[in-house]
Amino acid sequence: MHDLVIRGGLVVDGTGTEPRAADVAVDAGRITLVGDVTERGRREIDAAGRLVTPGFVDIHTHYDGQVTWDPLLTPSSLHGVTTVVMGNCGVGFAPVVPEQRHWLISLMEGVEDIPGSVLAEGMTWNWETFPDYLDAIDTPHAIDFAAQLPHGALRTYVMGRRGGDHLARPTDEEMERMRDLVAEAVEAGALGWSTSRSAVHKTSNGEPTPSLTASREELTGLALGLAKAGGGVIDFISDFMDEPEEMEFVSAIVEAAQRPMSVSIVQSDRAPDKWRSLLDGLSEISAKQNIPITGQVAPRAVGVMLGWELSWHPFMAYPSYAALADLPREERVARLRRPEVRATILAERPVTDSEFVERLSTRFDQVYLLGDPPNYEPGPNESVAALAERNGVAPAVVAYDAMMECGGRGLLYFPMLNYAAGNLDAVREMIARTDTVPALGDGGAHCGAICDASFPTTLLTHWGRDRKAGGLFPIEWLVKRHTVDTAAVVGLLDRGQVRAGYRADLNVIDFDRLQADRPEVLYDLPTGGRRLMQTASGYVATVVAGEIVFENGEHTGALPGRLVRGAQPAPDAAGAS
Repeated sequence: MHDLVIRGGLVVDGTGTEPRAADVAVDAGRITLVGDVTERGRREIDAAGRLVTPGFVDIHTHYDGQVTWDPLLTPSSLHGVTTVVMGNCGVGFAPVVPEQRHWLISLMEGVEDIPGSVLAEGMTWNWETFPDYLDAIDTPHAIDFAAQLPHGALRTYVMGRRGGDHLARPTDEEMERMRDLVAEAVEAGALGWSTSRSAVHKTSNGEPTPSLTASREELTGLALGLAKAGGGVIDFISDFMDEPEEMEFVSAIVEAAQRPMSVSIVQSDRAPDKWRSLLDGLSEISAKQNIPITGQVAPRAVGVMLGWELSWHPFMAYPSYAALADLPREERVARLRRPEVRATILAERPVTDSEFVERLSTRFDQVYLLGDPPNYEPGPNESVAALAERNGVAPAVVAYDAMMECGGRGLLYFPMLNYAAGNLDAVREMIARTDTVPALGDGGAHCGAICDASFPTTLLTHWGRDRKAGGLFPIEWLVKRHTVDTAAVVGLLDRGQVRAGYRADLNVIDFDRLQADRPEVLYDLPTGGRRLMQTASGYVATVVAGEIVFENGEHTGALPGRLVRGAQPAPDAAGAS
């Protein structure tokens, strides 16, 4: 008798081949048979009329703190994700000494919008070194998780206070120690090392990320740590403001490490075509050095949610709103509901020196009603400005009243990146390239502004079923992109396929019902911290290591997920097939 049998589903196996009707048998956490399974299972799932896919592998998350208190790792696990990789963007919590904890919290809070009080109270901090951290988080969870060594934490651990200053340069002795700690982390199970050279990344006090202007010598020195360990990958983020110089840095890092790299790529309004030259340049370096360099791209716009409860909304710089901003939510909403308060606020103009806040407050042609279910490719006629024109009112009136809906919990949608032309044509081109993978969902981060951990669901629904303009992709190709392809980028070759010998990480999906639900604000983090949560409909079952962990969006109580330590060989290489 098999441990589990999934019967009669349409298997989309992760390799990109056409779906086929088949049963799937599972034993001891591995897939043992795909085809006609005659033997019964101790547990069986009727998958008739449903898709059976590998579990999704999300390589860009920020659960570094949440992993210590949340065994479910939501919202990612609610969207068919069975493996997450954290420690991206050069931020994280190890290695660390006690006096540096507050600073690392400030860095994570500023870069990833995770409340500092939540991190301070939620984490046990029973670690110092990166191997200590891996041991501390190596506890049962619903899904698998893996970690990367963050440059910001490493730098401050070795250099002390100087390490927090991006202009400071490590001494030769400090550089040698950082290189050795990179090797130590990889040997202990880190998937690699991450760094950020983005000016957008700042601490909660507005200080630049420590690695912003790290020298070529520092970056190549850390890369030599990977070479010393003989493993690991590089997660690289840059604004590429000086594109030729940054490309030289990329080339030097990859050459020193002799290890694969992934680079975050988005489209900005200011340079809407630059992403193409970046990917082309990275591909040239990859071909020249014969080392994979992959672009991490988003399958939809990177969109900010706007609402009275959230970090951003159009009225945050209005003087009369500022007087109410610190009131408890219920009292604040009650005041905002008063006609005289509404009239006073709507008669004002924003007072701000922030270009971003000014844009939120005035560019209503770029702000949309979110909808239920959410519409992630709204057209120009669906903007707040267009709705206001049709109704003969000011755009601010439409925005204000929309946020007052649902008891003051109404949400607006501002596509901040990947939407320069007011559509997702550029995104379609990005995800169609062979040198990219879908990523950048930032699960666990941006608690008060962004809810993009639902990217895997959007990838299937929008690009495999719903998009009206610009064409769709075959569902088998989309599944491959977020399973086999993403897993390969970080060296996890034992998962991502519905084939004998592979890990039994699986989804059973009612594709007709599949959708990302409307986001909502919850206060379920430690200390009652706020976060955006987005569930999904249509995931009939999610299986991890052969155990059913979610059924119709509800946790079964099973916690088979574990810390993945280092790269994992394909089943044939491990002798498991």
